[in-house]
Amino acid sequence: MRFPPSFLDEIRDRVPISSVIGSRVSWDRRKTNAARGDFWACCPFHGEKSPSFHCEDKKGRYHCFGCGVSGDHFRFLTELDGLGFPEAVERIADMAGVPMPARDEQAEQRERQRASLHDVMELATGFFQQQLQSAAGAKARAYLRDRGMTPATQQKFRLGFALDSRNALKEFLAGKGVAKDQIEACGLVRHGDDIPVSYDWFRDRIMFPIEDRRGRVIAFGGRAMSPEVAAKYMNSPDTELFHKGEMLYNFARARQAMGKDGAVIAVEGYMDVIGLAQAGFENAVAPLGTALTENQMELLWKMAPEPVLCFDGDQAGLRAAWRAADMILPSVQPGRTARFALLPEGKDPDDLVREQGADAFRPVLAEARPLSELLWMRETTGGVFDTPERKAELEKTLRELTGRIKDESVRFHYAQDMRERVLAFFGAARTPPRRQGDFNNKRPAAQGGQFVRGAGGRTAMSESLNRSAMVKRGGEGMPLRETVLLVALVNHPQLIDENFDHVETLDLSNADLKHLHFAIIDAVAHGHAGDRDSLRAAIGASGLDEIWQRAVLLVRRARQWPALEEAAIEDAREAFAQALHLQRNARTLHKELKLAETALATETTDENYRHLIEIQAQFRDFQATEALIEGFGIPSGRVDRS
Repeated sequence: MRFPPSFLDEIRDRVPISSVIGSRVSWDRRKTNAARGDFWACCPFHGEKSPSFHCEDKKGRYHCFGCGVSGDHFRFLTELDGLGFPEAVERIADMAGVPMPARDEQAEQRERQRASLHDVMELATGFFQQQLQSAAGAKARAYLRDRGMTPATQQKFRLGFALDSRNALKEFLAGKGVAKDQIEACGLVRHGDDIPVSYDWFRDRIMFPIEDRRGRVIAFGGRAMSPEVAAKYMNSPDTELFHKGEMLYNFARARQAMGKDGAVIAVEGYMDVIGLAQAGFENAVAPLGTALTENQMELLWKMAPEPVLCFDGDQAGLRAAWRAADMILPSVQPGRTARFALLPEGKDPDDLVREQGADAFRPVLAEARPLSELLWMRETTGGVFDTPERKAELEKTLRELTGRIKDESVRFHYAQDMRERVLAFFGAARTPPRRQGDFNNKRPAAQGGQFVRGAGGRTAMSESLNRSAMVKRGGEGMPLRETVLLVALVNHPQLIDENFDHVETLDLSNADLKHLHFAIIDAVAHGHAGDRDSLRAAIGASGLDEIWQRAVLLVRRARQWPALEEAAIEDAREAFAQALHLQRNARTLHKELKLAETALATETTDENYRHLIEIQAQFRDFQATEALIEGFGIPSGRVDRS
């Protein structure tokens, strides 16, 4: 009996391979990381004392580095237990709780036909590859060379070239004995009642083979060589093998290359995928010339719980990101969401890594934003919320958005998150009353529609600023208050001695600032923090000059002068004390708020609800205080007399 590939894929996906193998081996506790689905044991196929047998749930594969055996669920059972293949399938189906399919002779016949169609597609792929290397493919090779694509990369992705001919592929396949109906069934020619003589679907195009989950070619994408052609990119039509909205380009390779971090990147086009792979990011996939579909998103979630969706850094890319966010929102669940990365304006991933190298793309991934933040940015960017009606309209929109989430637990936390953002946004947007003696009775920074605050890291940006703040993500990615604290410490080292207990245990949220903080503490431990120049030298020796420069630039742009080196120590000391107090309170309240939310989500009791309300009230009180004492404020004008 032949089993439909979709059935085999389904039961494989439902049953972790470690569950199949775990009954026959003892996992090594030192090397195994069950949380990541990464398991090690002594090989059951040959005798050994140290574990060299490895299986990985994400890939559904096992391999022994000692004897070389490898395979999937079914092969493990057939080779170790001696089961026949149908018996192995039945055992896995039973573990998956999926009934065995009834025998369907018509389905088996279709499967045999599909197998022959795969053979035809393989012949077509080889033909296109040969044409790329021929004299006729010189222009296509030159184009790929200009795009920085090496011959090795072209070979790896099996790129080819379709001749500018109506019959070249059709005649080649016919010469290999391929029947007319098979050529048509593969979508390789245009045919129909209104077409007297069929002709090649792809002509004068660079060819990108599209593979299924098993790495078999099922379709092609073609890029036109002539600028006069209306459709620059064109795909195969839907066939028995290929349905465009249900497949991702490079899916099989990316799944194998995901690595232990389990990351996957979705980009917009074939060239982006190939350019990233050549730069070392082999875990990238792309939809096939259309917006991301629900079926394609399901494929991404099978690969990773939190894929990164990467969009070009222009208005079209931003609109595409928003469409994807709306499509994903109803289906998010615990451990199933997405992050969004936008590139610098005018760049796509292929451009970025070709012109600036792999290091230019890493910050784009590191700064990818969660779904909730992208939605918040969309609803507040460029908005003016200066009346009760406009504020109420924003809150209504956010409630409607969160109400679309099907999962009750996630919907609760999204609603809570949006309430916090609204409170922080409207709280900081108010002008606090000026009072004699206030430390910092000025308005929160509000320039061009942008509000910058410490508590909760909430921001709303004007359209003119969203590209610099979200896309380019330079120093602006650092929380302002945390940045000011560290810049003040470096520029005024005596603050370290005066506050060492608090400085040593400073709780920071930003990864770059954590590195800078560690360098400062390390310099103190080695006696290199006696003066400003020594500290800066230590930062440079740690390879953190670029982070330091971004931090200083952010502080200057935010006009937080007491943190800078020209400020008098009296101003620096007073401002540092205020900021440190705010930072410690903010981090403590943030942690308490998250714990209270988790407690209520876990156990809905009156006591947990009252506790959450109490913490929320404390958080609002803190935000009101922070609005009066925001940042360091305007310095007295005293210069450094030391």
